[in-house]
Amino acid sequence: MDPDLIRALKQTDVMRLSATRNIGGVEASIGQIARELEAVAARCASTAWCLWNHLCVFHFIVAQMGPAAADLLRQIVDDREWVSFPAGAGTSVHGRRDGDRVIINGRASFASGSRYGEWAACLFALDGGETQPKGKPDLRFTLVRTDAPGVSVDPTWNSMSLRASATDHINYESVSVPVSLLRPFPLDFRYTFRDPQTPVVAQRYREDWIAVSDLWLGAQAVGLANAALEEACAELAERVAIFGVKVAERPAVQLNIGQAGASIAAARAAVETGCAETDARIEAGISPTEADYLRQLNYSMVALRLCDDAMRLLLRVQGGNGLRESGSFERRYRDFQAMPLHINAHPDRVAELSGKYLLGQTNDAPFQ
Repeated sequence: MDPDLIRALKQTDVMRLSATRNIGGVEASIGQIARELEAVAARCASTAWCLWNHLCVFHFIVAQMGPAAADLLRQIVDDREWVSFPAGAGTSVHGRRDGDRVIINGRASFASGSRYGEWAACLFALDGGETQPKGKPDLRFTLVRTDAPGVSVDPTWNSMSLRASATDHINYESVSVPVSLLRPFPLDFRYTFRDPQTPVVAQRYREDWIAVSDLWLGAQAVGLANAALEEACAELAERVAIFGVKVAERPAVQLNIGQAGASIAAARAAVETGCAETDARIEAGISPTEADYLRQLNYSMVALRLCDDAMRLLLRVQGGNGLRESGSFERRYRDFQAMPLHINAHPDRVAELSGKYLLGQTNDAPFQ
């Protein structure tokens, strides 16, 4: 994305929406953030994707670092700095103690927005640390400045979808981090944050970051799909097909447009309901349960599926002329493809977790 756009975004309050007021943030509600991202996605899904990553990753960082890092968190908010969290498939990062420092080496994948950012959340295995049950490594969490010696961003995102999302890799070569910034990383961290004995910066950070990220991802899908619908309706009203037939008067076109509109409306309702439930819980000081968490994921999964249905219906009514003449539908269609494939909201993952819960089965999924 244009450097001027990035600089302008960093000067807006959108950078501080998910930060609470006690660390200098706006403390916007989950629903307000969803509406902002929906509006941005209607104009540019890549920009929305990057902002979304920053906002939900910052939520996660605050939860992980806790009150002990309040001064650093406030500095990040005050300076309007951008964060990312590369920890996707293929990530392999290790660290070793060196006095009061830890030396980190390795490569972390899927660092959305990292080329625009100042900080990266880093998940790594501490060599020589305690071995966890079943031989799992001693995982630790920390923050690393992207301009620190030994840190580099490798532009690896070559997908057809969300070209400007900058979902790159981050390389760590003998990067030194103070031990004071290290935190343990239990794989079941969402249970830890729900525990009233676990100190948090604010109540909202007891909500799982994956759950709120899914709700906000669903909002982006709604914004993109609705913009595609509005543009299609405007274009179809003026389009004439073979032998002078007015496209908007064809019953099949009307049927598909009507179904697309209904799907998008239902998707928005699902996202708004999930956001409202989450905001009400935060306001009441109630920590989420596992059922709440899964319901948040399910709202998003269904919203994404409904938007996917709508986009396919809109593709159907475009016709050859529509694809030849349209200036943005194909871009929006391509951009949408990455949304239901994100691991946080992937239907295979979410449906498996929900099915196990409903059946009373042990949750042994590798990524819970």
